[in-house]
This record gives sequence, C-alpha cells and structure tokens, in this order.
Amino acid sequence: MTLLIKGHNAYGYLKAEKGIHRLVRISPFDSSGRRHTSFASCEVTPEIDDDIDIEVRSEDIKMDTYRASGAGGQHVNTTDSAVRITHHPTGTVVTCQSERSQLKNREQAMKMLKAKLYQLELEKQKQEMDDIRGEQKEIGWGSQIRSYVFHPYAMVKDHRTDFETAKTHEVMDGAIDSFIDAYLRATMDN
Repeated sequence: MTLLIKGHNAYGYLKAEKGIHRLVRISPFDSSGRRHTSFASCEVTPEIDDDIDIEVRSEDIKMDTYRASGAGGQHVNTTDSAVRITHHPTGTVVTCQSERSQLKNREQAMKMLKAKLYQLELEKQKQEMDDIRGEQKEIGWGSQIRSYVFHPYAMVKDHRTDFETAKTHEVMDGAIDSFIDAYLRATMDN
C-alpha cells in the first residue's frame, strides 16, 4: 500500500515510522484462538520534484568540428560537418556525424547531450533516494522498531526509544505523535 501524506514537515515527522513493525494478537481467522505474530515493513520517503529541466549553458560546453569519416561520397572529407560537444561540468562528451550539415549534426549532438545529462540527473536523484532510504532490514524477529501487542497484555513499545503505552487501540487509530516525539528527541540527543 502506498500513501501520500502532505503537510508541514510531513517527511521530517513521519521518517520515525520507517522500519519493521511487529503485531501480536489473537487472530480472528484462527478458530483455535491462538496468538499470532505478523510483521510489516514501512518505508518513508520524501516526495522528490521529478520535473528535470536540463539547461545547457553555452559557457559550459566546448564545441569542436571535424571532417566526417564514413563510406565515402561526394561530401565526405570536404567539409567539417562532424560535431563533438564536451560538457565541462560533467565531462560528458557526445559526437555526431550522421548528417551532411554541420548545423543538423550540432542539433543532434545537443539532443544527445541533453539526454545524457537527463540520465545523469536521474541517477543522481536515485542515489539521493537510496541515501535517504538507508539500509532495509529483514522483515522478521529482532529487526522490529516497534511492537504492537494485543495479547496476553496490551502494549505498544518502540524498541529504539523504549517509549511505550498501553493505549493500543488509540495508537492503531493514529495516535502516534508521542512515538514520533520520542524518536525525534532521541535522534537530537545523538
């Protein structure tokens, strides 16, 4: 399930919920009334602006022209129609010699450069998201951040901060502010 939660500092508050959550209850689907344990993984990520606008400034590029090579023909080796563009900030180099016209090769090379810069920006955003997400723990025993116990007693406990409450139904209805506050205070102290 995916949720989009908007509001002032939404990510800053809700990042406390990232991790493995453990639920202990009597399953309504077990006719023997046995206690069951379930685990759920929660991932919290900020909404990243994915409108990537690639602007190539003329002072950031170096354009070279040279004679095209190829399968011969009337115009080969008679004009400098091939184009090489070097983007200095990234070190990206593109070349184009597929057209007879230097102008058309320049246009094609600029399109290729923008496509490569777009790909670099996507990879940069992916790396930023990977850094934000951090390591994903195994969904199972010993890796939970919080336990919700309904049987044999009622308690919700955050294992990172040791904050706990017996108001399990209130927590399940969304009253998690005290857990978020305890987590943020604990991370500020470190």
